[in-house]
Amino acid sequence: MRVAMLSPIAWRTPPRHYGPWETVVSLLTEGLVARGVEVTLFATADSITRARLAAVCPRGYEEDPDLIPKVWECLHIASLFERGDEFDLIHNHFDFLPLTYTAMTRTPVLTTIHGFSSPGILPVYRAYNGRTFYVAISAADRRPELDYLGVIHHGIDLGGFTFREAPGGYLLFFGRIHPDKGTREGIEVARRTGLPLLIAGIVQDAAYFESAVRPHLDGGRIRYVGSVGPERRDELLGRARALLHPIAFEEPFGLSVVEAMACGTPVIAFRRGSMPEIVADGRTGFLVENLEEMIAAVGAVDRIDRSACRRHVEAHFTAGRMVEDYLRVYEEILRRRGRKTVRHSPQAPGGVG
Repeated sequence: MRVAMLSPIAWRTPPRHYGPWETVVSLLTEGLVARGVEVTLFATADSITRARLAAVCPRGYEEDPDLIPKVWECLHIASLFERGDEFDLIHNHFDFLPLTYTAMTRTPVLTTIHGFSSPGILPVYRAYNGRTFYVAISAADRRPELDYLGVIHHGIDLGGFTFREAPGGYLLFFGRIHPDKGTREGIEVARRTGLPLLIAGIVQDAAYFESAVRPHLDGGRIRYVGSVGPERRDELLGRARALLHPIAFEEPFGLSVVEAMACGTPVIAFRRGSMPEIVADGRTGFLVENLEEMIAAVGAVDRIDRSACRRHVEAHFTAGRMVEDYLRVYEEILRRRGRKTVRHSPQAPGGVG
């Protein structure tokens, strides 16, 4: 089976710190290679992979302000579809734009829809519904007007997350600094419970950071530690008393929620979007309706068995499970298109193609 994997190019694959879509692409790509699938990863030239790497964009455009995103996105997508007939399957993780290139090849295209940034992008998905294949990342994110081959929850590499039985003394907010993620609400929970709060993540909305976050930073009780890489992330998540997730939108998935539970840290999240599919209410954290309930849940979080949080992730959210789920979808697509579904022997690391 020859698979072309189309990663976003906002960040390197895998990312150095932030980049949830690139993280998922990396885990899936490496897992497929380990299972003997012949994968060509279309990503930035500085990406790290055991697959064959095909690159036109030198680095992530979020890491280099001289790169014009639309220019490199067009070149990146075209570089795959101009070679489309070389592959048995194209797996798109680049949102809706690659769908408009699909007439360039006879190869079937699977798109993992990582969420809908706006209802305004739905016309593209509707236009290619039935002509290509879709997978949702949560049941909550499925649109009734689209047809899906299934729901595949993201998985994580458990080896990157250390289970810690003893909780720390601080609350943690881990995510984009943006109104959708509820950073302001996390600060209010910390203020009213009297517990320290650490805030980690990229500043996606600078005005919101300046007005809603910075005035509360005191260098002690409430601190912003920036966007952190894997080692610091593991420590921050694992030593927290709880992860606060007061989202203000229907979040399609929450990698940080799964990562926290993998470390044994309970999650207190607003009951929106995919959260009921990820957090086992009362066993791995609490799902709450509002700020008052979140504050009350902080007082009850010590009743959560941290080992149950880890077991929950081991049972439902591993990278291995995700890879096997995608392999079943690949085989179903190829069966429908009358193509072979043979898995090859593991391939050697490739160079830039």
